[in-house]
Amino acid sequence: MQEVSPTRIKDLVARFEDRKILVLGDLMLDKYIWGKVSRISPEAPVPVVEVTRESLCLGGAGNVTHNLHTLGAYPVLVSLIGQDQEGEWILNNVPDHRGIIIDAQRSTIVKTRIIAHHQQVVRVDFEQKKPISAEIEAKILHFLQKESFEGLLISDYNKGLLTPDLMKKVLSLCQEKGVPIFVDPKVDNFFLFSPVTLITPNHHEAENIVHHPCQEDQEIEFAGQEILDRIKARYLIIKRGEKGMTVFEKGVKPIHIPTRAREVYDVTGAGDTVIAVASLALLAGASIQEAAFIANLAAGIVVGKIGTAVVTSQEIIEAIED
Repeated sequence: MQEVSPTRIKDLVARFEDRKILVLGDLMLDKYIWGKVSRISPEAPVPVVEVTRESLCLGGAGNVTHNLHTLGAYPVLVSLIGQDQEGEWILNNVPDHRGIIIDAQRSTIVKTRIIAHHQQVVRVDFEQKKPISAEIEAKILHFLQKESFEGLLISDYNKGLLTPDLMKKVLSLCQEKGVPIFVDPKVDNFFLFSPVTLITPNHHEAENIVHHPCQEDQEIEFAGQEILDRIKARYLIIKRGEKGMTVFEKGVKPIHIPTRAREVYDVTGAGDTVIAVASLALLAGASIQEAAFIANLAAGIVVGKIGTAVVTSQEIIEAIED
């Protein structure tokens, strides 16, 4: 594809400011335990991590929201937490918590990662995956009905929030409002997301959807066309890790964009950054090729950071100037 000029990127990124996006998806707390390893345990052949500090950050749909916020947008998170300390921390750390529902029947999802010498040693998940109740579905739908917004971003982590009934009603509501829908999907729910504006599976997810390899360019191209034949999506981006991404638009030749990462330290949350940046770029008036180019640039920045990371508008501008 043609390179997008730095001037054009600066213009689009400037238009990210104050874009109001609703983020609907599975919310979690990411907990990090940082330390160092100097010996192996005498009890089992595992490293002993001497803890030096702990940190907390928004995870899942919360990380998408954090990305949008640091890019200057105005995100409103619509999700679910438990009636617990972790949920309380989330309420105190999201830009706008009016759309967050407290469910006393479940616990807030927590992912705990232990990091030593810039490497993840182990991850421990505390979660429940049961589908939400009809009562909570109704509360979510009511909030979306009364709220005005420019775009809906769906962040699926397959934890039970995005039920078939809720998705059918939400997509119908957005069509009535004329609001674009951007989706970062999981395989189990993939065919619930139709019709949408943009959907962004990774190549592993694409393989599970089309049931054939998605490694080489030609394989990816076949997969993308097959996906667009099976769902109604204006645009499709297949994320390919170290190979970058491939962009699809019906009736247009697919475009392969190579990765912009210099050094990869941690891919945690990179998909959240891609959907956040691509969605904002499209709302700002970018073509899908321009949106994908900027999102790819942003992903290359966050994988160079340790932990659940976000990107700023200034970092994107500096990256294109470099």
